[in-house]
Amino acid sequence: MADDRTSDAAWMDLALDLARRGEGLTRPNPPVGAVVVRGDRVVGQGWHRRAGGAHAEVFALRAAGAAARGATLYVTLEPCCTQGRTPPCTEAILAAGVRRVVVAVRDPNPAHSGRGLRRLRAAGVDVAVGVRGAEAGRLIEPFAQWIHRGEPWVVLKLGMTLDGRIADADGVSQWITSPASRAVVQAERHRSDAILVGVGTVAADNPSLLPRPARGRRPWRVVVDPRGRTPPTARLLNDGAAVQTLIAVGPGCDPARAMEFLRRGASVAVVEDQAGGRLSLRALLGHLGGLGILRVLCEGGAELAASLVEARAADELLLFYAPLVLGGRAAAPAFGGAGRRLEDALRFRVMETGRAGPDVIVRARPE
Repeated sequence: MADDRTSDAAWMDLALDLARRGEGLTRPNPPVGAVVVRGDRVVGQGWHRRAGGAHAEVFALRAAGAAARGATLYVTLEPCCTQGRTPPCTEAILAAGVRRVVVAVRDPNPAHSGRGLRRLRAAGVDVAVGVRGAEAGRLIEPFAQWIHRGEPWVVLKLGMTLDGRIADADGVSQWITSPASRAVVQAERHRSDAILVGVGTVAADNPSLLPRPARGRRPWRVVVDPRGRTPPTARLLNDGAAVQTLIAVGPGCDPARAMEFLRRGASVAVVEDQAGGRLSLRALLGHLGGLGILRVLCEGGAELAASLVEARAADELLLFYAPLVLGGRAAAPAFGGAGRRLEDALRFRVMETGRAGPDVIVRARPE
């Protein structure tokens, strides 16, 4: 494979694959991958592993060593040019003698966008921008949203039957979907900075919400619990990871309940409520954004799902359809609430479909 513009896309694909290894580990930074190519050979590669640690470009340049001089660097995000917790990557690139830099997307932060590119060009480096830009843009969507709105990207996950039921008439939901689908969900947990559920899910299923197998940083576990009804015996308060658990309560929550959560090591956030005693999900998302959380996976039930879509707070739907039909009026639907008339239905655009064992996966976004 020649080191010229015809092969830029292929090398950037490798950089994107590397970047994905950092998903769920780098908050509040975005995942980034980098590859150093000399001739038709990779001489260095790396990805950002954690906030405060070396950036992807630095890992790749260290691996390349002297071979970086005169080489091409492929990086999924514009290199930084300011001193933060780490030195500017632009200076490391110049010191290494890199001849050409290919960037997938500009930094979405208005305070930094374009500055790294201008610094490199001013120093005589050949810079190209936009190779695999759409793919790289999707990879950093959570970061971009956090930068512009101060809120995380929310993925609403639901596993259901073909007739849209998430539990039978007795409330039994384990397991509607297949082991293959559950493996996909575990991968989604690894990609996420927080797992969001309602107190009803905690009371009914007593989940741990921890990714399996464990790797690196654990996601926050966030419970929407206006009145502080989370049982003190819940697994997520007693499994040694309560320090990464946040109970979101309303102003009317009994202070004694909140103190019990704190005593068990969890955090408590008092979130403004709305009519009907429901918490403001927008206020909660703003609080999570303040914690540097970029991506939230919601694994709640029908009521939380309905609240998210009604608040226009779900950025993406991740739906698993098992080849089952429950039927009946008593089986739980995927979305609760009062419902809408057909002419007022919320509209989504299907982005992707796939399979997980016998199940069908649908990814959709609001129009």
